[in-house]
Amino acid sequence: MRDFVIFTFILLISISCTQTPAPEPVGPIPSERQLAWHQLEYYAFVHFNMNTFTNMEWGLGDEKPAQFNPTELDCRQWARVCKEAGMKGIILTAKHHDGFCLWPSTYTEHSVKNSPWKDGKGDVVRELADACKEYGLKLGLYLSPWDRNHADYGKPEYITYFRNQLRELLTNYGELFEVWFDGANGGTGYYGGANENRKIDRSTYYDWENTFKLVRELQPNACMFSDGGPDVRWVGNEEGWAGKTNWSILKRDDFAPGITEDRRDLQEGQEDGTHWLPAEVDVSIRPGWYYHTYEDHKVKTLPHLLDIYYHSVGRNASLLLNFPVDPRGLIHEKDVEQVLKLAEALKSDFAHDLAKGKKVTASNIRGNAKAFNAANVVDGDPESYWATDDGVNTASLTIDFGEPTPINRFLVQENILLGQRVQEFMLEGLIDNNWQTIANETTIGAKRILRLPNVVASQLKFTVLAAKACPVISNIQVYKAPKVLVGPDIKRDKDGLVTITGNDQGINLYYTTDGTEPDTSSNKFSKPFEVHKPSTVKAIVFDGESGMFSPVSTRKLDVSKAKWKVIGKLAKEKNISTVFDGDSHTGWRTKSALPVDFMVNLGETLNLQGFTYFPGQGRSSPGIILNYEFYTSLDGRNWKKAVQNGEFSNIKNSPILQEVTFAKQKARYIKLKALSPAFEDGHVGIAELGLITGS
Repeated sequence: MRDFVIFTFILLISISCTQTPAPEPVGPIPSERQLAWHQLEYYAFVHFNMNTFTNMEWGLGDEKPAQFNPTELDCRQWARVCKEAGMKGIILTAKHHDGFCLWPSTYTEHSVKNSPWKDGKGDVVRELADACKEYGLKLGLYLSPWDRNHADYGKPEYITYFRNQLRELLTNYGELFEVWFDGANGGTGYYGGANENRKIDRSTYYDWENTFKLVRELQPNACMFSDGGPDVRWVGNEEGWAGKTNWSILKRDDFAPGITEDRRDLQEGQEDGTHWLPAEVDVSIRPGWYYHTYEDHKVKTLPHLLDIYYHSVGRNASLLLNFPVDPRGLIHEKDVEQVLKLAEALKSDFAHDLAKGKKVTASNIRGNAKAFNAANVVDGDPESYWATDDGVNTASLTIDFGEPTPINRFLVQENILLGQRVQEFMLEGLIDNNWQTIANETTIGAKRILRLPNVVASQLKFTVLAAKACPVISNIQVYKAPKVLVGPDIKRDKDGLVTITGNDQGINLYYTTDGTEPDTSSNKFSKPFEVHKPSTVKAIVFDGESGMFSPVSTRKLDVSKAKWKVIGKLAKEKNISTVFDGDSHTGWRTKSALPVDFMVNLGETLNLQGFTYFPGQGRSSPGIILNYEFYTSLDGRNWKKAVQNGEFSNIKNSPILQEVTFAKQKARYIKLKALSPAFEDGHVGIAELGLITGS
């Protein structure tokens, strides 16, 4: 009803001022709560609970509350960092899959009330709610539908428990802007000591309709997130990008938490969707969602974070950037450093709008009325917009800079109150008195930002090539962003040869192999060099023209694989040698009957304390192992089980490098036994296999 009132108000203003009616809405349009959500654009995720102290990604539920004991927990630090980073809110994992609650829930003993932290009198959710209020941030909460601790999970009684906890969170901590439900549901777990595998019908078990009603009743302004909303949808990956084509609409009834036929629909939306259901891009600033010391050198670099921003906010989605808070209870200083670099870079990228106030002409103006004039797109008023006559679905705007102007960023927004309309658009620049095509793209929506090649143009022409109805463009901005150097790529092949490469021409590469920070006095890379022993290689790009350095790239290398050979039944498999070639984009996979034994002769006896597994990175059936066992041997006949009932948790959604440690032992042979695949197609495989030695 409120949406209708807003639209009617806009319509009456248009009629009274110009006698030219505003365009009718096309397709689904956002609700009031969704409009407020669109304004946020960029906010934080915080993963911090039991997994932080057990060094896990997905706990099994058998952990003890005594294990939760942060030494310096400071939610005000979280809020301060997020505020300085330009974020608008924080969503906290109040309960993850292990069932441990960060608030003193009345309905379970598996919570902070039985931990040593603050003698059981603490409440992390309360402290964060207070910190968000102090720093002017919105608060959101994640409550995992899956609970690997609770004895009743899988039974009807658990739904009552789940809703009781949801009610606690919805009523005790003030207004929420988002309530987060994910799709991880059912599997192995502790379940009150049962230690078994429980499966549920994801489409019916949770009775989502009545759970959603509870949220609407208690938090009417909160958007709900899941694969299918009902307000905000998952983007279909945890890597930090939405599709280049991204509709904010979806056939909502075809989706539910954990039920997704085609992730491409989540990444791109559906042009013929039935509901307004915009995408949220959730991604961690580190490889994992929870803090692990061994990822301290893997915090995403500024160029990587900029890519994520432009591939999320710049593609008509919001950005939910995760901080894995460390065991102290603080956002780690390395994470703080990088996110503040991102904030400064974004300020620089959008420091001066070159289009604001410039002369703009249009090929068509709706009713030739001032209310829909071309100048509305550069007036800085988000409520004004340019529109064409009904039936004119192809039209152009031309911005005259008045002189040749360097540009490399283009921002455009539709008036989404009237629906998402543009299907395809083109950008041209008048360069040396010749019109040249700069970009061809598809959807726009709430916001689209293009990173363009560096060009010098005296005019810029934006042309809608196809649209569902007359275009309604509310804002256009143009910028010249400074150059950002990307850190070099460090690779080592099977024979131990290390290669360092940079993306730009005319640059110099410098490196060290002892873990020290490189500079121009370090080794200058000119040709591949051998590294066979455990080493930390660090490298930088130096641009002599600008005097700028790239971020430091770090690659921790263990023993080389020059002597390794696959043995057993898989020795003659096609592409089997690619699991040692140092290239994570190649790999081997099979659909053989499980279990599958991958055995290697290391060629020498080594002191082992763990192994690494990098899964396939393909978009379709990459062959990913979920459950496994790992064995070692001195003679290739007598095997010792180093890891029993192993699980690469969340690897389906986050196919990152897995590092598994175990008690130190000598071995000349290793065996990775694949027990089950991550995907239902049955493929298992390996992109890269490595070892963690005691050397």
